[in-house]
Amino acid sequence: MNTETVPGVCPLDCPDGCSWTVTVENGVATRLRGRRDHPFTHGTLCVKVNQYLDHTRAPDRLLYPLRRTGPKGSGAFERVTWDEALGEIAERLGAIRATWGGEAIWPYWGTGNLGHLQGMRGPAGARLWNVLGASEQLMSICSVAGTGGVRLATGAKQGIDPESLAHAKLILLWGANTLSTGHHLWRFIKQAQESGAHVVAIDPVLTRTAKQADEHCALIPGTDGALALGLLHVVLTLGLEDRAYLAEHTLGWDEFRQRILEFPPDKAAAITGVPEWQLLALGERLARTRPTAIRAGMGMQRHAGGGAALRLLACMAGVTGDWQYLGGGLSYSTGGSFGGDFAALRRDDLRPEPARRLAMTRLAEGLLDVADPPVKCLFVYGANPAASAPDQNAVRRGLAREDLFTVVFDQFPTDTADYADIVLPSTMQTEHLDVHTGYGHLYLGWNEPAVPPPGECVSATELFRRLARRMGLTEPSLYDSDEELAAQLLGSGHPSLSGITLDRLRAEGWVRLNYPADEIRFRQGFPTPSGRLEFVSDGQVAGYTPAKEVEDPELARRFPLVLVSTASHYFMNTIFANRPALARRAGPPSVALHPEDAAARGLADGQRARVFNDRGSFAALVRVTDVVRPGVAATTKGHWSKLTGGATVNSTVDERDADLGRGAVFHDNRVEIEGWPP
Repeated sequence: MNTETVPGVCPLDCPDGCSWTVTVENGVATRLRGRRDHPFTHGTLCVKVNQYLDHTRAPDRLLYPLRRTGPKGSGAFERVTWDEALGEIAERLGAIRATWGGEAIWPYWGTGNLGHLQGMRGPAGARLWNVLGASEQLMSICSVAGTGGVRLATGAKQGIDPESLAHAKLILLWGANTLSTGHHLWRFIKQAQESGAHVVAIDPVLTRTAKQADEHCALIPGTDGALALGLLHVVLTLGLEDRAYLAEHTLGWDEFRQRILEFPPDKAAAITGVPEWQLLALGERLARTRPTAIRAGMGMQRHAGGGAALRLLACMAGVTGDWQYLGGGLSYSTGGSFGGDFAALRRDDLRPEPARRLAMTRLAEGLLDVADPPVKCLFVYGANPAASAPDQNAVRRGLAREDLFTVVFDQFPTDTADYADIVLPSTMQTEHLDVHTGYGHLYLGWNEPAVPPPGECVSATELFRRLARRMGLTEPSLYDSDEELAAQLLGSGHPSLSGITLDRLRAEGWVRLNYPADEIRFRQGFPTPSGRLEFVSDGQVAGYTPAKEVEDPELARRFPLVLVSTASHYFMNTIFANRPALARRAGPPSVALHPEDAAARGLADGQRARVFNDRGSFAALVRVTDVVRPGVAATTKGHWSKLTGGATVNSTVDERDADLGRGAVFHDNRVEIEGWPP
């Protein structure tokens, strides 16, 4: 028997970016396991990815190109050859460019693959879209508002090394359900806890993680900024701000101090719903405990004030002086730590003129509103916007446009694929080459193809090479091999890559970026215009921006419940929702409701209910439980309409921008719930 072990990396939208190995016997992948020698992921995979090899062999996997034969949304297709599919795509793209210009093409890519070559980190296909002059997508659905807030304060996207949480004495898990959305960090949190650290879960929902924490602080969704200011008010009242650090390393302290004084504990408690006694106690703990680490999750910034909230968390670590300690400061993302040559990978210089930018969270607006030029082609890959984008009903109306030429490149026939004119089959992670970095650690990973693709599946890089060739494009870089692309990415000369070559990475499978384990972020200063942590940027003082719907009294009267749609323990966004074993464990769509709210509506546990607002509605089973506070309802994202028989939670979510970066507002959402049928 011919047996080999092939190194790889999980490609999914999780901070952990797990290193794995694939055992291949006689050309068949027979075993997938985490690499035990990896310092962060440490040999374990999550409940979702443990079954990944079975997922690659699923009976509903797309294996051949398809052409639509029925109405858009019907999912009716016929098999065609690659030659026929590429011919039609090339012809339609050429005609659209000739009539409307390249900007009428919208490459819509998502986080289905985080690879630097095959996925959104490149993003894959960027060179082709630049040559064609297509619109450029603003990646606004995930973390952009929080990233903007952190950058205003610190000048950088990346915060502290998550592994340093092991050294903290107080850990604030702020909107971070670590055990479901990046469970490898818990090992470092547990180390700190066993050494006496106090762990606080600040979350509207009593999550798996909150149940394991020492304390749960259940605030009203979208009020994080008010809580941060209230806690800092306690620090000031006790006179325990780090005055030396403030004087030497920050800008705008006098102005920010006045902002903090506007939020005494009673006011902050009234806004956030956190009992004043708990706010006072936690504020005193924050004031007296060094180092304090704040781990912020992506969900906490998905509201109208999300950027401002993350900015305040970065500022909080300045008031207490925690940025100066190992294990102190803010951990939001390690993105930006990897100094790869992204300019060489994307080749923006190939673009004939600056691009029109379209926000992926405004897909319905982009497809339905009159734009100049109008969107005439939507090319979707690594994304399932019919299930995951805000204002689902409007998105589907846009996707149903007969004059919209839609191509979907995917592994499975998703809700979005049902609206496509052409569907193309994609490889999965065990079948292509890629380079990965996690956004929750400081390691670079190599993914070697372990087995040949099934059917006629191709990688993203190969798809765009084929399409460029079929369109007759002559730019040489469009035809670079995957190995050449990887070499260009790693050839930046950036200090983070010192000593890391393509050959070394390929041989070892994973390598830590060139950062010392005991590094203290920003010890040498902040990459801001002033070189300091900035409480004031561009004349604006860090402060609280309310969530629009949460604090709207008229909406609160009509729709009394604030709905959050959290990450599922069993799905990765919408990935794996079609996996029967995981779908059974996740159960059908449900909504958690406090006993007081359930009783007021005459709803019983297990009852089918309608969750609705002016934008739309979806059906869910009621779970009467105290994991949510009164006035808050919680569901999980990721379900497909075609599998649940109706709309999903995103039918109720507004297509509206957060305060920074045009981020999404999934948790700035008021609803009402009634029995189904009413």
